[in-house]
Amino acid sequence: MQVDALPVAPCGTGESPFWWPEQGALYWCDIPGRRVHRWRPRDGVHTSWDQPEEVGCIAPHLDGGLMLARRDGLFRLDLATGATQRLAPPPYDRASQRFNDGKADPQGRFWVGTICEPRLPPRAALYRWADDALEPQLDTASTSNGLAWSPDGTTMYWCDTQAHRIEAFDFDASDGSLSRRRVFHQFPLKPADGSLAGYVGRPDGAAVDVEGAYWVAMYEGARLLRFAPDGRVLADLPLPVRCPTMPCFGGADLRTLYVTSAVPKGDAEPLAGRVLVLHVDVPGLPVNFVHA
Repeated sequence: MQVDALPVAPCGTGESPFWWPEQGALYWCDIPGRRVHRWRPRDGVHTSWDQPEEVGCIAPHLDGGLMLARRDGLFRLDLATGATQRLAPPPYDRASQRFNDGKADPQGRFWVGTICEPRLPPRAALYRWADDALEPQLDTASTSNGLAWSPDGTTMYWCDTQAHRIEAFDFDASDGSLSRRRVFHQFPLKPADGSLAGYVGRPDGAAVDVEGAYWVAMYEGARLLRFAPDGRVLADLPLPVRCPTMPCFGGADLRTLYVTSAVPKGDAEPLAGRVLVLHVDVPGLPVNFVHA
């Protein structure tokens, strides 16, 4: 399978990509670079918005702006002016945590998790933005990641990257409640000596296609995995970067797979930190927009 890269400078840690259909544009963020990016394939125009704090994730809003989860809180970004409006302060100690992966559910509720720095003890959590407040839903994680919903909206996926575990939940669309928590897939932990020989990586960001398959980027594993809804591995796609971070489906037919990546410490991979581009046969689900 051919893998290309967007002609945009690499990110330190590219994350949270999504495709905005009406704009025909890909958005993503660079966490340590404190920047939001947009790329329009039709004319090759790249635009970026600098931020004063690390940006953990972004999501499109029905009002035409972006939801922005930065270390210093939850914001709305006006794409025309670059101005931000603060919606909520961070629900954590900024010295040891920041926002990480986040997405809207099919009903337009915004979900956002945190990452604990250092990873232990596991104090990170997953929150839901509702009624102008961040409500905790899950806790005792090290790195909240991997949010995605099944095509019928009845299953939510989530992972704790540091624990090398993907979990699934029954999802109630009426109120956004979770039940029947279960392990979807448990990966072997990274060897204590840090060796990458035989290591498949740990689950990072994810997306779901129209067949209900869960695609997950395996950080330090140099691969994407595609899982059937019953947990079987359907495909193992090698990538030319050690640290892919998150896939998303884009293009007019949602058959273009964009994959953000990070630059490993002490590594000189030519494509590290770039947004990778590959084409797949099964289209993905369109992005969910934040409603409130």
